Amino acid sequence: MRLGIIGSGSWATALAKIVTDNKHPLNWWVRNDAILEHLYERKHNPQYLSSATFDTSLINLSTDIAAVVRDSDCVVIAVPSAYIEETLGALSADAFTGKWVVSAVKGMLPEQNILLNEWFNDRFALPISDYYTLMGPCHAEEVARERLSYLTFSGMHEDRAEEIASMFRCYYINTVVNSDVIGVQYAAVLKNIYALGAGIAHGLEYGDNFLSVFIANCADEMAGFLRRMGVGKVEVGIHGLENPVTHQKDANYAASVYLGDLLVTCYSLHSRNRTFGNMIGKGYSVMSAQLEMNMVAEGYNASRCIHVVNQVVAADMPIAETIYRILWQHLPPRQGFRQIEKVMI
Repeated sequence: MRLGIIGSGSWATALAKIVTDNKHPLNWWVRNDAILEHLYERKHNPQYLSSATFDTSLINLSTDIAAVVRDSDCVVIAVPSAYIEETLGALSADAFTGKWVVSAVKGMLPEQNILLNEWFNDRFALPISDYYTLMGPCHAEEVARERLSYLTFSGMHEDRAEEIASMFRCYYINTVVNSDVIGVQYAAVLKNIYALGAGIAHGLEYGDNFLSVFIANCADEMAGFLRRMGVGKVEVGIHGLENPVTHQKDANYAASVYLGDLLVTCYSLHSRNRTFGNMIGKGYSVMSAQLEMNMVAEGYNASRCIHVVNQVVAADMPIAETIYRILWQHLPPRQGFRQIEKVMI
């Protein structure tokens, strides 16, 4: 299978490292010639994860996105959700016909409030049967240091998802496969919102005791939303049949891609959403925090997307709604968290 990666940020760079460490050839689209030339000459990305080095003999680098898509059978999308249309919008309507698309995007398209699979179906008529997801918990910085991490691959066809996963499995990456394409995407969106909230709490100088209760209530709120969306993997302590090949249990809500990703994004110092929220809690405006970070915190746009979606879904989400109001309606963080204190159990 010819694999392509779209993106040159930290997450795309981490995924490219995993694939080439496994000696798989790779078509890799990067934003500009400066990055391309630096990668070929110095063997690392000049802007992100510079400690990760590459065997460039395995990589066909290009700034021509149409060529990378054309020359790949399976295309991994690893750009922030806010830049999806800008990056892919000029491609022809049949660019992804007959290809598998793998989303490593942990957000929603902010102007349309839709998941990436919906946008691909609208823009390229890509059926959901050819759409897969690649989710964490997995921080790019730990991949660069080859610390053991887990990736979950979801798809309607689990055998195909397993084929994709096999290209990423190595001594520092374990892989899990499931069929919950919609649920894992919404879980990834929501955990970024809650991690941003955890950062606000830290910036407001709440302690570990509060944070543990906050995250537990976020997990409960997220499960309620997923149930309203028809997701069936939100039980804890209940599993389906063991996979006869991998001997893994069927994933449930306590598994890595749901609860695990929520926990690490809320607690880890690598989490840009937690970092962004910490700035908000310390008194930064949204704009000043964005300028200071110079990186995308998906939870910011996601909070508005979920606010809009939940007008229809009508899940009970006081925590996510309060974070939305802090970020978008100028609710003072201290006042917002006083309200959150009252609803937690």
